[in-house]
Amino acid sequence: MTTATAADAGNGHITGFGTKGYRAYVLVALTLIYTLNFIDRTIITVVAQPIINTFSLSDTQWGLLTGPPFALFYAVMGIPIAMWADRGNRVFIIALCVVIWSLMTVFCGLAASFIWLLVFRIGVAIGEAGCTPPANSIITDYYPPKSRANAIGIYSMGVTIGGVLAQLFGGQLASLQGETFGNWISAIGLGGLFSGINWAEVEGWRLVFVIVGAPGLLVALILWLTTREPPRGYSDPKETVKIEKAGFFEAFREFGQKPTFWTISLGAAFVAFVGYGLISFQAPFLMRVHGVSVAEAAINYGAPLAAVAAFGTFLGGFLSEKLAPRFPSVAAWLPGVGLLIAIPAYIGAFLSPTLSMAFWLWVIAAIAHYAYLGAQYTVSTSIVSPRSRATTVSVMLLIISLIGNGIGPLFTGMMSSAFMGGIIKKNGLEEAFASFNPGLCGARIAELGEAGPALCSAYSEGLRQSMVATVVFLAIAAAFYFLASRTFQKDRWSPSAA
Repeated sequence: MTTATAADAGNGHITGFGTKGYRAYVLVALTLIYTLNFIDRTIITVVAQPIINTFSLSDTQWGLLTGPPFALFYAVMGIPIAMWADRGNRVFIIALCVVIWSLMTVFCGLAASFIWLLVFRIGVAIGEAGCTPPANSIITDYYPPKSRANAIGIYSMGVTIGGVLAQLFGGQLASLQGETFGNWISAIGLGGLFSGINWAEVEGWRLVFVIVGAPGLLVALILWLTTREPPRGYSDPKETVKIEKAGFFEAFREFGQKPTFWTISLGAAFVAFVGYGLISFQAPFLMRVHGVSVAEAAINYGAPLAAVAAFGTFLGGFLSEKLAPRFPSVAAWLPGVGLLIAIPAYIGAFLSPTLSMAFWLWVIAAIAHYAYLGAQYTVSTSIVSPRSRATTVSVMLLIISLIGNGIGPLFTGMMSSAFMGGIIKKNGLEEAFASFNPGLCGARIAELGEAGPALCSAYSEGLRQSMVATVVFLAIAAAFYFLASRTFQKDRWSPSAA
């Protein structure tokens, strides 16, 4: 790798690092990597039900798989990797992390048991923790201040694009049959490399992980060979007085005494609690309650819902900006209004007897739900001095990750198992449930015997009730946002108060 020296900076704060075309290439490459990051992170939710069927998992086990371990390792590993990125070669760090999470995604498709799948998902979390901190750092050195907001905005589109593509690709690939894929491998002359595999026994969800994860290895190599490590601070004006970052404890003393920080963080955490809980069981809900296939759940419903959620995020930011002159605290209370709209819409969607009605109510709920996303950054960075903003956001994201991603899916899964157990007990189906195989619900329900319809009904109804119970927590989140709005103006930071 070739790197420029700080002496070459010159007017970098005006032009940025490298040529305009090269900067655009690097930005597109980083956005592609961030997109892959979210595809590999969320693809497991697309093929949830087939995995549950393969390993005969309870919903509690599935909630554990998609929740606490991933969130914990993602949050914990992000700190040392970010510190490494402040000192080491950021291009190398990103490339290495892409290799790690891509390999672990491939290994998920090879998992022989629930435990191994859990281990590989932790590996994905460790790798993905090293994507965003060094990428943002590189972008700020490639682009001058006047262009950074737009560049980071483009990079951030990887979240939305990744979520939609995960649904589209995952849904299409999940319908693949192992034998069909094996015949294709043989047709392109690579059959000899996999001669020991009985493709007829390979499940579609395993192919999804392998096909989605493998390209990341090539992308990492291309990034390493074609992207130059820019000098730190290259695109900052030379006359700019550097603002020394506050130490953790100094920053904590600043934001810790602001009630707004805690209420906005808890509000965002409970929204994420619901969001992660719902997305982890979105595909199983559609398959169990409405009888759609994996592909239909992902392509016809998952992808559109991901897209409208992105629109909700945009709409929340747009309305906050327009209403701010008249309502200075709108960024804090507007998400609460959206969440109160989302609650009845979600409940109506989950209890709806028809899929079409459920989908349109779900669209309304998703738009209102995700209007909160920009507020967590707007409010949290407005209440502290510039020296403390990075630390303030990192602590807030840690709270959100541990409560939202860490507990949300597990709670939804535990409630689903509990509600199902209650229905089973009420109908005296304990003995039949002992040998229940959820994979037989649907076309093979006759193999479950006389109790089959009742067992499968309990299986779907338990999840339906759990989804409704999870949504109720949005009311707690809304309350925290309204509390934040009461102290927001008082807690705002201003230079004169410093």
